[in-house]
Amino acid sequence: MSSGRNTLQDSNIQADLLLEGQSPDDEPHGSDVHGATGHRARLRARLLKAGPEALADHEILEMVLFLAVPRRDTKPIARALVRRFGSYAGAIAAPIGELRGVEGLGEAGAAALKIVQAAALRLAKAEIAYRPVLNHWDRLIEYLTAVLARERVEQARALFLDQRNRLIADEVQSVGTVNHTPLYPRELIRRALEHHATAIILVHNHPSGDPTPSPEDVAMTREIKQAASTLSIVLHDHVIVGNGKWVSLKRLGLL
Repeated sequence: MSSGRNTLQDSNIQADLLLEGQSPDDEPHGSDVHGATGHRARLRARLLKAGPEALADHEILEMVLFLAVPRRDTKPIARALVRRFGSYAGAIAAPIGELRGVEGLGEAGAAALKIVQAAALRLAKAEIAYRPVLNHWDRLIEYLTAVLARERVEQARALFLDQRNRLIADEVQSVGTVNHTPLYPRELIRRALEHHATAIILVHNHPSGDPTPSPEDVAMTREIKQAASTLSIVLHDHVIVGNGKWVSLKRLGLL
């Protein structure tokens, strides 16, 4: 009876290895194979049974790396990522250059993390695409937070809307330093006209984490609002994103 169970276990291990793009001969023999493959199988089973909430940050990272780094134990790599970047979200949002510095991750592992980030951003954007964004404000803020909250330098974006306030385009207008990014009203209005937009929402981030608007933020917003109004383009708002926080200049009465 014991022999039969072992044979079945060996078959399952070999199947797992083949699914991960490798031959059983590529892995060390003996208990190391049973331990690593069994661990992966247990994580998969827990995910499928209890959902992603049952997994810690490092365990989700492990699973992301299963296929990208098939011939290594991904647990130490995943734990190193969490130690360095603080969380699952911090790891997938980390710059490529910094990911390359994590031992064992490699190009394939770094690429796997960035494709997960890209998928998350596309999913968030799909929730607001071609919808009246003023009526889906919570989803808009979720998207903007995902895009900007962990950026290391200031980035100014413009959301161009049609006459029904549906999102036409989301474009980066400029990238600056840790505490400043230039924004050029003439270029912004030109892009709005090219998109046939009738309204704009400005967005930028504060890498410090504090979204409190500066006097320069307020002055630039009012300059852009005046320039847009001469061409019957409405500036609905200017949103500033921090780390887990955001402010609306309109709601603050500063627009």
